[in-house]
Amino acid sequence: MAHRVLIIDDDAKLAELLAEFLANYGFTVTHAARPSRGLSLLRRGGFDAVILDIMLPEMNGFETCRAIRAFSRVPVLMLTARGDTVDRVVGLEIGADDYLPKPFEPRELAARLQALIRRAHATATPGGFDGDTALTFDGLRLLPAAQKVFLVNHGEEQEVELSAAEFRALLALARRRPAVVSRDVLIEELRGLNTRDAFDRSIDTTVSRVRARLRDPAKSPRFIKTVRGAGYAFIAQPLQSAGE
Repeated sequence: MAHRVLIIDDDAKLAELLAEFLANYGFTVTHAARPSRGLSLLRRGGFDAVILDIMLPEMNGFETCRAIRAFSRVPVLMLTARGDTVDRVVGLEIGADDYLPKPFEPRELAARLQALIRRAHATATPGGFDGDTALTFDGLRLLPAAQKVFLVNHGEEQEVELSAAEFRALLALARRRPAVVSRDVLIEELRGLNTRDAFDRSIDTTVSRVRARLRDPAKSPRFIKTVRGAGYAFIAQPLQSAGE
C-alpha cells in the first residue's frame, strides 16, 4: 500500500525531484507551494506524513507546524537550509517529529519517512509499539493512543498540552520505568531512527519543557529525575493500568 506524503515547499523543482525519487519507495507525493494550500489539503485527511520546509511564503515552517498541530498528529519532517542547532531544537519543541538539513541524501529522507510512518502506525494500533493502554501513576495519567497527558490531584484531572516530541519523550521514560534512559535512546525515540544524533542538547531542552509543563521541579522532582552523566529516569510510582 502506497503512503501519501504532502510536501509543503515553495521550491517546485525540488518537490518534483523528490516526488520522482520517493515513488521508487512506494510513496505518493502531493505538493503544496504555500502553507495555506498545504493546511487545506491536510484538513481533508488521508496523508501519512508531511515534509515541511522552514523558509516559506505567507508563514514560515515553524508557524505552519504549529498550525498543523492544532488539528493533526500527522508526522512532520522539517527541512532546513540552516546549520543552526537552535532551528532544529525549536522545530522539535513545537511538534515536529524529525528534521533534515539541506542539502540531504534522498535515501536518508526516504528512510526517515518510513521510520516516522511506522512509528505513527504502531502508536495508533492496539498492541503496537506504544500500545493503547492507559498508564496511571501517582499524580499523572498517560493515554498513549490518544497522546494525552493528565495531572491528577485528589482525583481531579487536568490535561497537559505537550508537543509530539515532548509526549514521545515522556512516554519513553514512563514505559522504561524505573530504568535510567540515556540520551541516545531518547534521540532514537524522537527521531524514529536507530542512528546517533549529535545534538544531544535538544533532548535536554525537550525534557526540560516536559518538566515545566508538568510543574516538576528539577531539584525535588515528582516525575523525572536527572541522572548526571547517564540520562533520565521516570520516578513516579505506578498505581494501575486501565483501558482508555
